[in-house]
This record gives sequence, structure tokens and C-alpha cells, in this order.
Amino acid sequence: MTALASPAAALPAVRRLRAGVVALAAFAAVPAALALWTALRAPRAHVLLDYWHVLAKITDDRGHLVLDQVFTYHLDQPFVIPSLLFYADAAWFGGDNRVLTVLTVALVAGILACLYSMLPSSLSPQRKAALAAGMSWLLFTSHLAEIWLQGTNGISWIPAVFFTVLAASQAHRGHLWTAAAAALLASLSFGAGLPAFFVVAAIFLLRHESRAKTIAMAAAGAIVLAGWLLTKPSGAQSLATTALDPDGRLSVAAAALGSLWSGDHAVTAVLAGALTVALLTACTVTVKHDPRAAGWIGIAGYSAALAVLVALGRTSSLAPGGNIGLISRYAIVSTLALTALLVLATLVRPQWSLTAVVVGICAISLTTHAIGGAKAGLTRRGYAPLALAPIALRTEATSVLDQLHIQPHVIPAAKALGTYPFNPRFTLGCHGPELGTTINPATATDLPAARGVITSRKPVGGALITGWTDLHPDCVLVTDSASIVTGGGITGLPSPAPGIPDGNAWQAAARPGSGPVTVYAVLGGRFYRLHESAAPQ
Repeated sequence: MTALASPAAALPAVRRLRAGVVALAAFAAVPAALALWTALRAPRAHVLLDYWHVLAKITDDRGHLVLDQVFTYHLDQPFVIPSLLFYADAAWFGGDNRVLTVLTVALVAGILACLYSMLPSSLSPQRKAALAAGMSWLLFTSHLAEIWLQGTNGISWIPAVFFTVLAASQAHRGHLWTAAAAALLASLSFGAGLPAFFVVAAIFLLRHESRAKTIAMAAAGAIVLAGWLLTKPSGAQSLATTALDPDGRLSVAAAALGSLWSGDHAVTAVLAGALTVALLTACTVTVKHDPRAAGWIGIAGYSAALAVLVALGRTSSLAPGGNIGLISRYAIVSTLALTALLVLATLVRPQWSLTAVVVGICAISLTTHAIGGAKAGLTRRGYAPLALAPIALRTEATSVLDQLHIQPHVIPAAKALGTYPFNPRFTLGCHGPELGTTINPATATDLPAARGVITSRKPVGGALITGWTDLHPDCVLVTDSASIVTGGGITGLPSPAPGIPDGNAWQAAARPGSGPVTVYAVLGGRFYRLHESAAPQ
């Protein structure tokens, strides 16, 4: 006769299982903490040209919201929710990019919460914890560094994705009205939310909900899509091709679905995307009659719809790496697809041991995050020049604003709202001299050409002034002929040309009409006068 295990003997096993759940929760918190840390440390001024374009459109010169303009399209797509968030950031927080990046992190956390709520109750707490950890690492991936660093694209994209996933999670429970409300908000957010009603309808169909529910959601989706197609402006989006190009568009869709597996190599992403689609299809066919899988099939379908939308609207031969699907913000497509695949595979193969599930999820999480490091680095390099925008706005250097694709007519509204840089928090970063300060030229040291030069030809106020120096200065100052500070610059930029090490380049802008200017590199309170290069750089 076999003796029954005593409760005391079973206690260590229970404790081990609980400890495992705690360890997985701690593991899940790591990428979220990294994303939040990046968002909090992002530069205040890293708002993109879209931010200023939208702000100029939805406000008058006194900074008042022009409500009817909120309902107009941006990039040929609905943009109601992001427009209101941009305005709130400008009016209440002085145009701080970090408010938008932190809000983006919070919305991604909301997506994680919605997805976690869809996990079947039949799964053990340990499997749920493992899947939640995988979701966290995929959602807060380093591939999405763009939206942790630069809030404009984060708030452009993520609200639509959040509301669509929220709609899917509500549909997964059979909740009609909350799913419909979330889908409507998604449709008002951005093009990424246009499939929301169709996702809800598909989930209702898979759950065998009433025919009326399914038809109503599909009809609402058709109305939204038709309304958009009939009212959107004609023509392609910025840099997008107008050619049919089925091969190129298929490549973009596949790359978007597989982008977590590649830093900057399009072929790898395309192959990974194709494999992801094949595995999702196989899993869907196997569990399509299981109501626990309905929401996850909907998420998989949504990721495929996003990939198609990117391919149709953004395919361009001018994209970095030759494939637009590799851009940082589009990694959310691959994230949703791979998350759905992990859960569906767990449902298809319940016989997999807990150890195998945990090891597999940890391996996928860490591998994709490591691969994204290269993309994160490229993103930081690409957005570094955005830090010049506040100086160009404050000095009203319209030529520089044009090069940054910022509309100068946003300036009156920005001033009225007290948006950065038109508030007391603006600084040139020199720990002393600011715009209007008089500099004593006699205290400055002439910097040898071997240590740094101005590479712009005949630098004048109003134009972009460029150069390099190995001093790694605190800031760059620009003065007029009376030695009054009329502008400033940013330092530590990536190399613009061979022979100039990364981090040595600088750019500056100054008030127009100040004529020939003098440029100083400031380090530790000491001034170093820079001169024009003898030869073109």
C-alpha cells in the first residue's frame, strides 16, 4: 500500500512553485523598467516635426484649440486622440517630450495588461507567469527604442494599438459595448486602429457569439473603412511609392512581421516573418474551435492587418536598409504576432513541460532583445539632431526650421501656450551665458584647426552652422559682431563625414539678420573660438 504524501512534505514543492512565479514576475519587470528609464531620460526636445505640424494645425495664434481641425486627417489618417494628447502636452506640460514617452510606456503596459487578461484560466499560475514574462520582453523590446526616446511617433501609433487590443480583450469575453467603444476610439486614433471593428467581429465569430453581434461589428468596420477611403486625401504618404510593386510590398509586410529577429538585415526579417505567418496559420487551424483561442487568433489577425497597412501605405525604396518594415516603431507588428504565437503554441501543445515553456520563452525574450540593440543605437543616432529644434525655434531661424521640416508659423501658438522653448526652462546648456548675454572676446582662446573647426561656408545668423571639435564642450555659442549671444548649438553628434570621430560633431543656429557670426565652444566656463575650415569637409 502506497503511503500518501503528508502536507508537510508537499510544502517545499508549493514554495518552489511560488518562488518560480515571483522570479518570473521579477524577470518580466526588467524590460518595462528599462523602457521607463529610457523614457524618463529622453531629451525634453525630442518631439518630431509631426508634433509641430499638428500643433500648428489645431491651434490659433493665441494658443486656443481649434476643435474642427482636430478631426482632420494627418498623414491621410484619423488623428483625433494623438492631436488632443499633443495639445495637452503643449498646453499643460510645456511641450515636454518626456511626458509623451512616459505616457507611451504606460499605454504599452496597458496593452500588456489586456493581453494578460486574455490568458485562459485553465493554465497554471506558473505557465501564466512565463507567458506574461514573454509578453513583457516582447512589448518592451529594445527594437521599440524609437517610441521610448521620441514621443511623437509613440503617441501617434500606440494609442490606436492600445484601444484595438483593449477591444480584442473585451470581445474575448463577449462584451459587446465595451469592445465597440474601444474599437471606436481606436478608429479615431490612427490608421493602425482602422481594423479594430473587424478584429472584434472575427473574435465574436470564433466565439460563436450571436450573429447580430458579429454582423453589427463587421458593418461598423465596413462603415469606418469606407468613410476613410472616401474622405482621405489622394496621393501617397511621404516618401512612399505609388507603384503597384507587389514584390516590394510583400517584402515589407513580411519584414514587419519578423522584424524582432533582425537588427538591420531585411532578408532575415522577411524569412522570420514568413515563418511566423506559417506557424500562426498552423496553430490557428488546430485551435480555431477552442473559445480560449478566439482572442489570440484575433490578435494574430490584427498583426497581419497592421503589416499589410504598413506595406500598402509606407513602402519606399528610400527606407533605411531598403525595407520600411525594419523601422523601429513598426516592431510592434512583430511583437503582437510573436506574442499571439507563444500563447497559441501553448494551447496547441499542452503536453510541453513547464521547464520547456520557461526556457523557450526566456530564450526568445533575451535573443530578440539583444538583436534590437543595434536598432536602438541607430535610432539614437538618427534623432540626435532633433535637439537643435528648440534653439532654432527660440531664435526663429526659419532656414534651419525648414531643414528640420518644422513649420515656422507654429511659433505664435507655441509662444502663447508657453511651450518649450518659449518658457523659463529654456537654456543653451552653457551653465551661464544665455541668449542676449554679452561675451568678452578677449577672454576667449583661439582653437587650433587640429582641435576643431567650422565646416559651414561663411556662417551667418539664420542658417545652419556646422562643425566639429574634439573638446567635447558643454555647449556651442554663437555671437554677432557686437559679441552678443544670438544663438547656440548642440554637441556630441554622430560623425557627418569620414575622418571625424563620432561624438565630435556639432550644429548651431542663430537669430537671422545678425550678419557674420563668431562661434565659441564652451567647456568648464572657458571659451574657445572656432574658425572656418581651410578646406571643405
